[in-house]
Amino acid sequence: MIRTARPLYADEDLGRDLDNAVYALDASTIDLRLSVFPWALFRSTESAVKLQTLLDLQGNIPTFIHISDGKLHDVNVLDLLIPEPGAFYIMDRGYVDFERLFTLHRTGRFFRTIALSGVKSVRDYPQPLRRIRYHDVQTSKTFNFLTNNFAIPAQTVADLYRYRWQVELFFKWIKQHLRIKSFFGTSENAVKSQIWIAIPVYILVAIIKKRLDSKSDFYTILQILSLTLFENILLALLVTRMESGGDTAYSHNRLNLFDNSPRTVVVNPENPVNPVLLKYCDERSDER
Repeated sequence: MIRTARPLYADEDLGRDLDNAVYALDASTIDLRLSVFPWALFRSTESAVKLQTLLDLQGNIPTFIHISDGKLHDVNVLDLLIPEPGAFYIMDRGYVDFERLFTLHRTGRFFRTIALSGVKSVRDYPQPLRRIRYHDVQTSKTFNFLTNNFAIPAQTVADLYRYRWQVELFFKWIKQHLRIKSFFGTSENAVKSQIWIAIPVYILVAIIKKRLDSKSDFYTILQILSLTLFENILLALLVTRMESGGDTAYSHNRLNLFDNSPRTVVVNPENPVNPVLLKYCDERSDER
């Protein structure tokens, strides 16, 4: 599904003159109760799982996800990534490990991260690094960035940091709307399965939005899908009706699992009903 979704958003404009792919790497911790989830020990008094995600900022599509207990340090995920030469990777200071960053540099990847310095950095990263100091007038905060790219303007480096916020919005969205803050099971397999189920749902909504050229946001499309599971209507028509403010679907085609009373089946000439189904409905009505 990721391979299907990413090309759909390949033409998304980030507002910067960059031909390279741009990714944001970050982690989000999901708190759990220690007494219920002892296998996910995080601290001495609490449990947690950590969701490490690499987000393609063209369409905000996750391309890499790693689920672990809360104790795994963020920087260890750099060892699991498959290098993509020429791509930009935006990270915060939690991923600063100069030996690992030098490995990324040798594969031809560009990175941007919070700046740190010291003797160890010179030993583990023997090549020059570019340090950019940026002052945000709106928040009166000053940021120091490190990057191994010397070609792009300093303002572009600062703007890339702003785009990193999209991965935070991704975590917030799936936690709120796909319900991965509370779990149906308590085992490690149950928790990870629920998270892995949520991710394809998010990607599926992204694919639907792009293929139908929908103006609705992800949440609206998710609501349409969740409220019309039993509608016998094309998805494209359903989304169009919702966006235009019309009636949601054909009421005679809506399935009611709890209504056992006989009903009249209305046949639409443009959407004929299976004759076998009609015969079955007639027989059920005669029995009553």
